[in-house]
Amino acid sequence: MRKFYEVVFIVRPDATPAVVESITADITKVIKEGSGDVTKTEFCGLRQFAYPVKKSKRGHYVLINSICSGPVVAEVSRKLRLNESVLRHLVVNVEALDSNPSALMQNRHYRESFSLNESAEQ
Repeated sequence: MRKFYEVVFIVRPDATPAVVESITADITKVIKEGSGDVTKTEFCGLRQFAYPVKKSKRGHYVLINSICSGPVVAEVSRKLRLNESVLRHLVVNVEALDSNPSALMQNRHYRESFSLNESAEQ
């Protein structure tokens, strides 16, 4: 049975954007080969952690919304766990997929627009 899933993973801060895109492409490929669909992919950028994770204070965040079955999710989780560049990952079953930007992206755009408005006033 196909369900809705959100996959979030964090890649090491010293990884290049090409490495992050490569990992994302591998995960997308696994989902599509398992007869799943990827509805949204967001590269949330390099963000600071609240506390160090594996001696890192920052990481590249990626969010993937997908529709797939349980065995595909197990394979995605296994691939992320085996990849040494991935610091953390989380796969969550959701009731419905949101097509709007994630909270991470909304917060980022809000801060950017706030800083642009603030600099324009000066």
